[in-house]
This record gives sequence, structure tokens and C-alpha cells, in this order.
Amino acid sequence: MKRLSMIVAMLFATLFTAQAQKIENIILLIGDGMGLASASMMQLENNYEPTIFDRADNVALQKTYSADNRVTDSAASGTALATGTKTNNTYLGVDPNGAPLESLFEVAKRNGKSTGVVVTTYVQHATPAAFYAHVGNRHEYAEITRQLVASTVDVAIGGGMAFFKECYGEDAESVADEHGFSLVHSLDEVAMLSGIEPVLAILADKEVGENTGSYLADATSEALRMLTNAGRYRGFVLVVEGSLIDGMGHGNDAEAQQREMEGFMQAIEVAVAYADSHPGTLVVVTADHETGGLSLVSSNSDFNLSEQGVEYRWTTDGHSGIMVPIYLYGTGAECINGVMENSELGATLKELVSK
Repeated sequence: MKRLSMIVAMLFATLFTAQAQKIENIILLIGDGMGLASASMMQLENNYEPTIFDRADNVALQKTYSADNRVTDSAASGTALATGTKTNNTYLGVDPNGAPLESLFEVAKRNGKSTGVVVTTYVQHATPAAFYAHVGNRHEYAEITRQLVASTVDVAIGGGMAFFKECYGEDAESVADEHGFSLVHSLDEVAMLSGIEPVLAILADKEVGENTGSYLADATSEALRMLTNAGRYRGFVLVVEGSLIDGMGHGNDAEAQQREMEGFMQAIEVAVAYADSHPGTLVVVTADHETGGLSLVSSNSDFNLSEQGVEYRWTTDGHSGIMVPIYLYGTGAECINGVMENSELGATLKELVSK
């Protein structure tokens, strides 16, 4: 009898553990252009005191090349992360033959989950658009805008009002309303919304802007609040992009990239805190590619010195082909391991959303 009781207790414990480990929510944070050197730079700048990257429960690496190029652009890499399929550079949400691909957001919706996107650039930009749009060229901003308005995205926060005006003129608000969206233009307005109804928070004509301090963290917090309400029965998927890390890499500006990294890391802090207080939440932090070929090198070859200094050196003003990190936190962090294709990561996220 005692043995039977132990077996029953073990079965209940196993069942409880399995239930506890079910992933209800996924928060995917993408540092556009963020390579391992960018994260290393922030550790160095913090005098090697622990950063949010050091708090990861698990880490992995992804290869970023596209279907037609050894060095990817944001459209192809964003599509791989969003759909689990590699495509050609400049293609967005479609395969190399131009056929639409099912995205993580679409899988999430099919499983009753809510979806959202938060960016520091415009919401029609390549990486975020890969999760809801299907076009043959990433620069088809008017068509991407029309697809956003027609999508089932629940929350979108970022810039891009110029493209709404291009499509709809002064009728943007009424068109958004016809499709079930509230169109607002500030985070203060977002804070007044419950999240039960879909919202387009379009805060600037183009990019929200560089060096915006706590903007990305604040916007992430608001999106999580609204998605928690909207997806309270079945969960959600939120994509957050630190968009302008990439631009500072293109400009070979280490100090400016540090500021963008700081804003992105604050958003990661918000996401991890949410996961800590909401079991069933998986936080995935990665990049679409690395920009600038950043390296951290000794300022002096004499290693007998107590301190040689460190220099930030760039090797290109374009993208590079090096692997980028994946940091994992919370429920299911053990599910993503090793060295993988970016498309493998995208496919795994779709699979996790389907369970």
C-alpha cells in the first residue's frame, strides 16, 4: 500500500511538473544588428558586473545566412525567425519562390493566443513586418501597412505614421477603426487602454528615434499589460525589437550603440521580470544578424602590463556573417540548445506555440 501511494504521488508530481512547464507566453526580443561583441561590450562597460545577459537560464547560437546570400539582410533573417523558413534577401514573409509562409503570429492566433509587436523604428520595418506581412520586397511599405491594418495583431507600438498617411491620407483613423483598431499616438494614450480591443500606437512619422531612454522598456511594459488582458485565457506572443542597434553598427558608432543596447537591455529586464512573476512565460533574446563586424581588441600587445586598454574596432559598415547569440529565460528555456539555423529557431518557436 505504501509503495502504491508513492507511485501515485510520483505520477501526480510528474503531471504537476508537466503542467507547470507548459509555455503559455513567448516574449521574443530581437536586437537588430546585435552580435556577441555588442553584448560583450556592455559587460565590459559594466566592469563585468552581471548584466541581464549573464542572468540567462540557457544560451545557444544561431547562423544567420539567407537562402541566396552568405550575409543576410533583416528581411530574410526576420522571415526565418518569424516563419521557420530561410528566404532570399529583401523577401518578407514569403519563400524564395514568392509563396506566403505561415508566421509565428499566425500560428499563435490559430491556437487562440494574442500577438503584439514593439519597436524603436517603424512598425512596417523588415524585422517586425516579417511576423505579419507577406511581400516580395521589404520596401513595399504601403502594402505592408495595408496588411498590418488587415492583420489580427492585437498590439503594435512604434513609428510609421508617414506610411499610414501615404495609404489613407487623413482617413487613417477611420480605416483603423473599420478594422477594429484604436489608433493612438502616445504611450500616455496607450496607458489609458485596457487591451481588450486591438491597438495601433503609431508614435512617430518614421522611427520613434535613437537614444530614447526608457521608451522601449515602457512600451514593452504597456504591451505586456494589454496582451495579458487580451490573452488572459490562452496566452500571447510578443516581439520586441531594439531596432536602432543596427543603425549604430552601420555608422560604426560604439557609444551610440551602447545607448541603444542599454535601452534594449532595459526591455529585456521588463520581460524577464514578467516571466519571473508569470510562470509559463518563455523569454527569447537574440538578433537578426550582426552589423559592423565589431571586435573588442587590446590597445597594446604587451600583456605584461597590468592594463593594456580595450578598443572597439569595426570591420565593415554593413552586415557580417558571424553567428549571433540566443539567451533564454523562464519556462522552457531548456528547449532551445546548441548551434542552429535561424530558421530552426523560428520553427521551434512555432512548435512551442502549437503545444
